[in-house]
Amino acid sequence: MPQVETLRGPIDTAQLGFTLMHEHVFVLSQGVPESFPSVWDEEAQIASAREKLRELADLGVQTFVDLTVLGLGRNIPRLQRALEGISLNVIIATGLYTYNELPQYFQNRDIDVMVDLFVRDITGGIQGTKVKAAILKCATDEPGVTPGVEKVLRAVARAHRRTGAPISTHTHSGTRRGLDQQKVFAEEGVDLGRVIIGHSGDTEDIGYLEEMLKRGSYLGMDRFGIDIYLPTEKRVAVIARLCELGYADRLVLSHDASCYIDWYPAELVRSTVPNWHFRHISEDALPALRKAGVNEEQIRQMTVESPRRIFEHSGPY
Repeated sequence: MPQVETLRGPIDTAQLGFTLMHEHVFVLSQGVPESFPSVWDEEAQIASAREKLRELADLGVQTFVDLTVLGLGRNIPRLQRALEGISLNVIIATGLYTYNELPQYFQNRDIDVMVDLFVRDITGGIQGTKVKAAILKCATDEPGVTPGVEKVLRAVARAHRRTGAPISTHTHSGTRRGLDQQKVFAEEGVDLGRVIIGHSGDTEDIGYLEEMLKRGSYLGMDRFGIDIYLPTEKRVAVIARLCELGYADRLVLSHDASCYIDWYPAELVRSTVPNWHFRHISEDALPALRKAGVNEEQIRQMTVESPRRIFEHSGPY
């Protein structure tokens, strides 16, 4: 039986079950909490995260892909504490999150240094722990494929080819950045069927989405609840249309939410995006998808079968 690494070690892919493919537990501005501990109450936020994750498990979600990497405040020991006693499989990522420039360490070194570090996270363990990454993360936003972003994309592609770990991305749909990512990955010899183009659910441009689908990639319809980009009813309509066109088996669902994010004041998040939480898909989006004509087989493809297949389709090449 194929296996995938999780926070608690390897499990059979058949155990993944209902999977959210693009989430976070803690999103922290890199280096800020370490330099200024007073900016947050770590113990209180770990306790709060544990309650939110327990609620998620109680809804029937079995697996959670945490795409928190360098640039987003990844901390494996903290994550382990937050998940104590909670029956969730958590899949961990490696990679680097930037829209533009690289950390100085990587600016002044060859790309293979970055590749080797990503590979080590996958094959050896992260941050001195035995926890291994099982997916690679990179980002291309409105600024496009800047020199720093290109270096990350190519490093992720090369680490993918050396390990077989799938790739999941952050994109800016308004500027069609998913196509830019596919181009760079293809130049590196990546099988685009092993790539999830993230945040594709932020747009109603079916032509753009079909273009990426026809190149073989999965699409992350993964920002449910961020209504300022696209409200739930429009996200549902786009997914329903893609299912009608026969693409249900190439879509995966998520929120891109977190238990705690320090990018904005908490009261601003609550007032601006009140639906941006881990319960939104289970409680609101899935009923809306059913009402829009998406059948149970298609929902299972998006939430169970495609995630399992993504993590089974592994091995270097």
